[in-house]
Amino acid sequence: MQTKDSLKYEFLSKPDYGFVKVQLNQGQAIDVEASAMASMDTNIVMSTKMKGGVLGSLKRTLSGESMFINTFTAQEGPGEICLAPGAPGDVEHYTLQQGKCLYLQSSTYLASSPGIQVESKWGGFKGFFSGTGLFLIKVSGAGDVFFNAYGGLIEIPVEENYIIDTGYIVAFEESLQYNVKFLGGLKTSLLGGEGLVCEFSGKGRLWIQTRKVAPFAWWLWPFRPQKNNR
Repeated sequence: MQTKDSLKYEFLSKPDYGFVKVQLNQGQAIDVEASAMASMDTNIVMSTKMKGGVLGSLKRTLSGESMFINTFTAQEGPGEICLAPGAPGDVEHYTLQQGKCLYLQSSTYLASSPGIQVESKWGGFKGFFSGTGLFLIKVSGAGDVFFNAYGGLIEIPVEENYIIDTGYIVAFEESLQYNVKFLGGLKTSLLGGEGLVCEFSGKGRLWIQTRKVAPFAWWLWPFRPQKNNR
């Protein structure tokens, strides 16, 4: 649901290398992950703060995010700002309603309305064993949220149960519950090369990415520079 305070935005280069162009009215602002600003009009002013105070910022660092959030405000007239995520992939927008929250995987948060609270949530040891870290990013409040992926983004409407490799998860709504487990048992998972998966249950939306960082790193490994001992 759009309101008078909703951000006016346009996606460019979807779905390969997502780029977001945001139009700010005079006095309107947007919070942006550190180093994600690509270009902006000269009347837009930037300020930097530690999101959620010292403790909240330390938690954000543990979740793979920067300790700092940059706020860009249009002054003396409207202005345009363009955002580019660090990962080569798609970007998506989500309208968050008051009283609801959205969970993001680490390093997928890009930007949001100033009315959005961004904090790290303890994911339990199941998050640690899944290889995704101990923390998830929890965004709450009311407003616009932008998140990004490595590769393309696919939205999946979960009606009852759905299984996804943990490395492909980007975001999911709070109405979904999840459980991390081995696919087909420990032996089958290790020999089959699938590892841990996440089984979602309930009803809500889930966003997954079409690429996974670890397999790409393994693919690059033979091409790494070699030290010549001669």
